Amino acid sequence: MKKKVINSILVLSLVASAMSCKSDKKTETSEVEETTETSDMATAYNIDVEQSKINWLGSKPTGQHNGIVSLSGGELLVSDAELVGGEVIIDMTSIEVQDLEGQDKKDLENHLMGYSNGKEDHFFNATKYPEAKFEITGVETLEGQTMLSGNLTLKETTKNITFPVIVSMNEADASLVLTSDEIVLDRTEWGIEFMSKSFVENLGDNFINDEIKIAFDLKGFKAE
Repeated sequence: MKKKVINSILVLSLVASAMSCKSDKKTETSEVEETTETSDMATAYNIDVEQSKINWLGSKPTGQHNGIVSLSGGELLVSDAELVGGEVIIDMTSIEVQDLEGQDKKDLENHLMGYSNGKEDHFFNATKYPEAKFEITGVETLEGQTMLSGNLTLKETTKNITFPVIVSMNEADASLVLTSDEIVLDRTEWGIEFMSKSFVENLGDNFINDEIKIAFDLKGFKAE
């Protein structure tokens, strides 16, 4: 049991380290696009919420925090062995901080989800906005990489983003796995401006970086 716990901590540390060391180049956003029209013959893979998550990392001059967000549902659509569409429903009431323990962990989670009195709108206000959504609008191959485009809705704002993914299917258990490279988002584009030096003056080194990093780790099974 002790070995399993140590291995789990090691994996989480490696994920956080990889996300923090990669380029901070921001993922470009564009206006909302229409979702992809898919054939009625497309095969749906229902997302397994127990085996899927979104990794996240936020930072400030004095340090950083990382964790995961769970999913509440969604599906990925496949036609001729290629990903063609789908949507991911994100459970914003499940934000978890994985680099802290005890009261510090609980306090930060409550702040991020807006459960702290007077701080509801500092970040995600999960009481008012319990779900976020990512809807696929396009999939294309560019220089050997699969590029996924979709509308990401956080709170009341929707922006289209594009990023590289790896998609693999396993016929043995009728599963599909989708993992993304690191996605660097400017949180202020979704109206999350708390302690942003882009909007608040005279913060010195007490600001929180506008850029947050996320990565999709999804697994789905063919719908029966």
